[in-house]
Amino acid sequence: MTPFTSRRDALRTLLAAGATGMGLPALAQPVDPTKVVRIVVPYPAGGTTDQLARTVAMHLRDSLGQNVIIDNKPGAGGTLGTDHVAKQPGDGLTLLFGNSGPNATASLMRKLPYDIVKDFRPLSGVVRVPLILAVAADSPHKSVGEFVAWAKSQGTALNYGSTGIGGSSHLANEYFNELAGTRFQHIPYQGGAPLLTALGSGQVQMAFVTGLDGAGMVQAGKIRYLAVASPRRTDVLPGLAAIAEDVPGFSAVVWFGMLAPHSVPTAQADKLAGAIAAVVQKPEVRKFFIDRNVEPWGSTPQELARTIESELAQWGPIVRKANITT
Repeated sequence: MTPFTSRRDALRTLLAAGATGMGLPALAQPVDPTKVVRIVVPYPAGGTTDQLARTVAMHLRDSLGQNVIIDNKPGAGGTLGTDHVAKQPGDGLTLLFGNSGPNATASLMRKLPYDIVKDFRPLSGVVRVPLILAVAADSPHKSVGEFVAWAKSQGTALNYGSTGIGGSSHLANEYFNELAGTRFQHIPYQGGAPLLTALGSGQVQMAFVTGLDGAGMVQAGKIRYLAVASPRRTDVLPGLAAIAEDVPGFSAVVWFGMLAPHSVPTAQADKLAGAIAAVVQKPEVRKFFIDRNVEPWGSTPQELARTIESELAQWGPIVRKANITT
């Protein structure tokens, strides 16, 4: 049995338990309103994950009737803070604002100090963020089809940039090479800011970015969005074609959501999940997300678990073929 197979089977067991309520604790005391709920963000303050988490935390205070704070614990690509939450007691007072990296794809590239399935209980997906294929503002290419034809004519002479080895932008580019038949070479950068600078100056010819990170450079006339990596066109990025229209089957969507230590009892987890999903549906919260080019989600625990399972299936072959390790 491979590690991927064991993770997949464990996820299916978790989905079945969530649907039936069997095999997990059925009774729980409500979260103590006199105590603080701490949401761990495994990245520095001010970044994409932090901005999204703080918006949820602000509204979650009212839904739970208790204080909710953000605790930034960055390091090791988000896995340091994630591991911290995995080792917390199941009292519902320490939660994780996770995402595709430390809660799914990182496990495909290296051994982690936690198990993404056994150590966590998915609560609710908060937003889905389609990656965007971006080029320099002065790029002559106006469609993905035109861009791919040009790239193929250049062989290995072109470069793509990423926010670091093993990150979502790296995986998306390798997937693009695979499906489009291009041969872009990888240049990793230390985060979004240097990547966008390199793209705007022509050091790399393409990159996958998020709408949150790329907006400033688009407004400054340094880069241009070519197409969105959602399976089809999306209202959160109006006017952009989907990459899949020219590269059939291509999709690269990052999720952000809330998870708890696996030992949190079912009733308590359900209460937290419902409160989080309700926050995401608030008109002012939805507007905040849509204005930043991200799609409000507010999923059930089972939907988030299925998303993690599908990511392992999608990215596993790409990681293995490109021999990506971190």
